[in-house]
Amino acid sequence: MEENREQNAIFSKRVKAGKRTYFFDVRSTKSNDYFLTITESSRKFDDGNFIKTKIFLYKEDFNKFSDALNETIKHVKNELLPEYNFDEFTRKEEDSNL
Repeated sequence: MEENREQNAIFSKRVKAGKRTYFFDVRSTKSNDYFLTITESSRKFDDGNFIKTKIFLYKEDFNKFSDALNETIKHVKNELLPEYNFDEFTRKEEDSNL
């Protein structure tokens, strides 16, 4: 299934996040239009299978989605968790890649 996902994607970005992995894939329609799929994949512990949740995002919604996501993240960072160090996990990941 992983091969099929990669073969159909024009651009793909994978983000490992602990027990989850996110995939951001740009795909094309039959009419050569583009859309984005965002997939969360996490391992189900009792049987080892993966659970995948997918969002399809179309070009006419890119700006609204991006604006809402950025506003929501900014609210959490600045209003709800202003003292939390959000770079903590970024540094750990960068250090493990050395």
